[in-house]
Amino acid sequence: MRKDNFIKIIFGSILFGFVSCSAPVIPLYEFPPDWKDGSIRGETILNYSKYLKGRKIFLDPGHGGEDRKNKNKNGNVIEADVNLRVALNLKKYLEQAGAEVFLSRQEDITVPLAYRSVLANQSGAEIFVSIHHNAPAKWEDDYTNYTSTYYHAKETDYEYEPSNKDIARYIQRDLSYVMGNPGGLGSFDGTYSDYLIYPGEGFSVLRKTNIQAVLVECAFHTSRFEELRLNIEEFNEIQAWGIFRGLAKYFRAGKPEIIFLTDSLKIENNSLKVSFALKDSTGINPRSIQVFFNKEEKDFSFNKLLNILSMKVDSIANGAYTIRVIVANKNGNHSFPYHKKIVINNSLKPIFLDE
Repeated sequence: MRKDNFIKIIFGSILFGFVSCSAPVIPLYEFPPDWKDGSIRGETILNYSKYLKGRKIFLDPGHGGEDRKNKNKNGNVIEADVNLRVALNLKKYLEQAGAEVFLSRQEDITVPLAYRSVLANQSGAEIFVSIHHNAPAKWEDDYTNYTSTYYHAKETDYEYEPSNKDIARYIQRDLSYVMGNPGGLGSFDGTYSDYLIYPGEGFSVLRKTNIQAVLVECAFHTSRFEELRLNIEEFNEIQAWGIFRGLAKYFRAGKPEIIFLTDSLKIENNSLKVSFALKDSTGINPRSIQVFFNKEEKDFSFNKLLNILSMKVDSIANGAYTIRVIVANKNGNHSFPYHKKIVINNSLKPIFLDE
């Protein structure tokens, strides 16, 4: 070997070792500024308690028990376990802020898919959040990774509730931020209709849950990047913190209330008259109001000074009907799903029931 080549090899080896030793270590995740310090975290939770205290929220950690098949290639990252850890940490933050939290499961047990919606509907909760981690259609794909939040139906469908997309937007924004993940290329803001996955049907837990509901796919558990951090408890806490912040900011923006005015319900000359009071601390957006009678959109009048919404339906016959009202406040948040069933019988006073 020539002397000059030998020197080049030795010098190159030393230089490589120097570069390798001095190369910066890229962290798997960052600490959110309002989370990394315990005192600041506590102060943040206290500030958000103004909006979360007394709220009732149902958390659904996806899968578990007999359903543990979703995992990465190495089999050491199991979606059911990650879902549960995120949910339990989220429960902790919400309860510290004064919210009441319900869970579909608190341990690794089997909860039938349909029963999750039953539990949510019976709980008295206002919001349902189903927590999941995604996987690609092709098993060999280990690079796809993004954060997404789903709501039920599409804007053109009667079943679509704008309030579901509202909460999806708030959760998606903060969860994506704390995880450092994009929202995917299939959506402008990382929120998606569940019809994208199951056209015309959507996710069972969103379709069958009567309260405001979203499903979060925090990340892809099959990703060669995510599999490095999804089993780290600290990172699961950060994931929960993102969802917590989204929920708190959603309630901070307010939500309109629709109050049925009992005395306004009348039948006169075969015409139905009914009125609602609309309440919101930020103000009602009159242009957002929609009123449906048996799935048909109807005209209405709105008194801006009194915030009274009134509707009249002519040529009404005996039978059962459904009235649906949608309204948004000036921050863009819509009212919770509002459906009322009215039963009309000429021999009785009209009866209003929850649908």
